Amino acid sequence: MGRKGRFDCSQARSLRNSMTYAEKTLWSKIRSKLLGVKFRRQHPFGFYVLDFYCVPLKLAIEVDGDSHFTDEGRKHDSARDEFLYLNDVKLLRFTNLEVIQHIDSVLEQIWDEVNHLLQS
Repeated sequence: MGRKGRFDCSQARSLRNSMTYAEKTLWSKIRSKLLGVKFRRQHPFGFYVLDFYCVPLKLAIEVDGDSHFTDEGRKHDSARDEFLYLNDVKLLRFTNLEVIQHIDSVLEQIWDEVNHLLQS
């Protein structure tokens, strides 16, 4: 961890260079404001790095791989979810399988949330 409980930006940079296939797939669909808003990938936020984050909307997207389904992974996700909630960040979670096999449905859910937040 970096200073003052923040995640080290160099670690986030390293994660950007080792994205999973599912993360790369989703990134190819949401980058360059394809949904009308800008997302950042592997964005440091407090003690955590968010897979994707839209700063103006405070919308985070997590793509969950196998490590998220272990006891340790569930504990980590629960703590992250609570931290995001306390910081008024809306979180959408998808599994690797959902992103790979049902990308259109995933994009529709993201688009619906983006529209909802833009109208709020």
